[in-house]
Amino acid sequence: MSKQLFSPNVPRENFDFRYVPDTNQHFENALAKARDGDRLTVDDAVELLTTGTDCDGIDRQRKEQVLEAADRRRAGVVGEEVTFVANLNNNVTTACNTGCQFCNFKDRSEQFRTDHNGDHGGFTKTPAESRAVVADALERGIYEVTSVSGLHPAFALNADHRELLERSERGDLNYRSPEAYDVDPGTYCEQLRAMSVDDVHLHSMTPEEAYHARRGTDWSYEEVYGRLADAGLDSVPGTAAEILVDEVREVICPAKIDTREWLDAMEAAAAVGLDTTATIMYGHVDNEAHRAIHLKRIRDLQDRTGAITEFVPLSFVHHDTPLFDRGMVDGGASRHEDELMIAVSRLFLDNVDHIQSSWVKYGDAQGLKMLTCGADDFMGTILSEEITTRAGGKFGECRSFERYVEMISAIGRVPVERSTDYRQRRRIDPDDRPHGPRLGPKADGTPLLD
Repeated sequence: MSKQLFSPNVPRENFDFRYVPDTNQHFENALAKARDGDRLTVDDAVELLTTGTDCDGIDRQRKEQVLEAADRRRAGVVGEEVTFVANLNNNVTTACNTGCQFCNFKDRSEQFRTDHNGDHGGFTKTPAESRAVVADALERGIYEVTSVSGLHPAFALNADHRELLERSERGDLNYRSPEAYDVDPGTYCEQLRAMSVDDVHLHSMTPEEAYHARRGTDWSYEEVYGRLADAGLDSVPGTAAEILVDEVREVICPAKIDTREWLDAMEAAAAVGLDTTATIMYGHVDNEAHRAIHLKRIRDLQDRTGAITEFVPLSFVHHDTPLFDRGMVDGGASRHEDELMIAVSRLFLDNVDHIQSSWVKYGDAQGLKMLTCGADDFMGTILSEEITTRAGGKFGECRSFERYVEMISAIGRVPVERSTDYRQRRRIDPDDRPHGPRLGPKADGTPLLD
């Protein structure tokens, strides 16, 4: 029976969670099921994530058995290809007052008001500025724009939504007129239309942003995502998931939507024909039971929708975050936890083909190691990355195609340029230089970065 109550970086006396990693399963049984390709239970996942130990720490030999099983599963599902995409991050604003304990990306929205004195160091882009950023990147060959932003109080879905918010007398809607701010972010639909340059793929509007885009109305998530799709939205990032267990969310992001609301929004996005991704952000106050329950909820969601193109484990970067500054955590996940999270994601999510290794979170060397633990996607060029960097991460840099081909070939795998939805793929010959994108509307193989 597994009794590793909390991850070693979490002061145990701080939390009294209902869910702890105790199971009635045995590690050997869980590993046998994983090797045989049987559908795993939450207890199975807990055993694999903890390596079945009844004391703190990971059993190294058992860990390697889990990684080996996951790597074999990866080879059987997707083969030897390692995919990546030519993309740009265009985050519109850092203004946010949600107060998540794990985040240092946002800046308090009051600091953005015209009557505020002092420099806050953040930014807000107008729709015209967003369009210029995307148009420039498109000329360089990118074909995906990822946009995830703070919940600026002046944001509204569209003009109709703004009118409703302006007339409302409710004080709980987190709304303030754009006139109160130095920079007007426009509406969500205006920003999406601005970023929809040529045939670029627009990946935006998390469930949390969709909630912000319907606050104060009786509109359904399907109505909201339908209007966003009409404005140019192509797919939805499954971020803002963090851990889909409310007792954890109440600690790390109490002002965010709860688990049920997140799942409802994702189902609605799928219902209007939008592809989605899914994530987990782990290694803070959570334990292995929470991670296993999260995986079960993602798998159930995929059973219902079939819309999830990839799953992205995101290791918590603790530096410069309120959780760390306030002594709620002593650090992030260990390297062993990271490897097991990738591996168990591959073994548990039998209905999601692609597992991503985030070099922004892990760095190059460990990111490559994750490709031997069950992952098969290696993110993208991300010509800008601000969220992890502002939390103290050291790996949020641009990545060239040349570097991708070099790294992937070095571990004996096949580098493959892909579209956001994985429906287009192009194998890259390492000897056929120069290496640059070819799938985008203006991509001609010219290297993205000098």
